[in-house]
Amino acid sequence: MAIKTIPLRDVDEYTENIYEAVCVMSGQARRVLNDRIVERSIREAETEEYGVFDEIEEKTPEDYEEKEKETTEAIAQFLSGDIAWRRRENF
Repeated sequence: MAIKTIPLRDVDEYTENIYEAVCVMSGQARRVLNDRIVERSIREAETEEYGVFDEIEEKTPEDYEEKEKETTEAIAQFLSGDIAWRRRENF
């Protein structure tokens, strides 16, 4: 699940500016993380009952679900061409 070295030639196929590519990938990683947080909040809200004497459920190692890291997923999406972005010319 570690990030592997990315040849710059692969990135040059999508954009000539490496800074732009890094910004696009980091923005996508942020969106992936936000989506995961929202999904988890919705899942927890559906199962949660609000009461005065409710006990907090403790998490066990068996409940751990290993997912691909957000950055790795964003880089893979960028290199496969699944991310669309546009340049802002005038700042």
